[in-house]
Amino acid sequence: MTPDLFAGCQAHGLVAGVDEVGRGPLAGDVVAAAVILDPAKPIAGLMDSKSLSHKRREILHHQILEQALCVHIARASVAEIDAINILQATLLAMTRAVAGLALAPDHVLVDGNRLPKWRYTATAIVKGDSKIAAISAASIVAKVTRDREMVAFDRQYPGYGFADHKGYGTAQHLRALAELGPCGIHRRSFSPVAEALGRVLP
Repeated sequence: MTPDLFAGCQAHGLVAGVDEVGRGPLAGDVVAAAVILDPAKPIAGLMDSKSLSHKRREILHHQILEQALCVHIARASVAEIDAINILQATLLAMTRAVAGLALAPDHVLVDGNRLPKWRYTATAIVKGDSKIAAISAASIVAKVTRDREMVAFDRQYPGYGFADHKGYGTAQHLRALAELGPCGIHRRSFSPVAEALGRVLP
């Protein structure tokens, strides 16, 4: 389904869409993006980043960066994920993404069913990345950013297959984790990583 490009904008003024990528993986940061689209420069074909081919995501990523009113990418680190848990780290990354926008939004639309505790008026929208264009744009920016980082980590930490699975717990990844042990970007608070370290989580 093609999202309604500016659902809610007339009612709220400047609307930012926010989404994150990387809650599920065993390795790497969780990355969030916030996007305020320009109504004068509509971008055709925005949808949930997971529904797009790699090539199409890259094309749309370029268009979003060129044509949006503003974009900001933020993250919570592996250390923060391990310290405060993945949910809180995700909300932190989203907060940082919105706070970093060059324009202050009048309203924020967030993918999912949870909102950070922040100063913005906001609405959480389940499957918002397939319904609201600004959230779709944020999902694309976040995914392209994180995927590129995992490809780079594949060169830094060879043998784990990060370029293929992007840190998710695939059979390939779990075999490498068992054989090689965790590397510098693995999340120690996630059970498969803890098990590879010989630890049992409470």
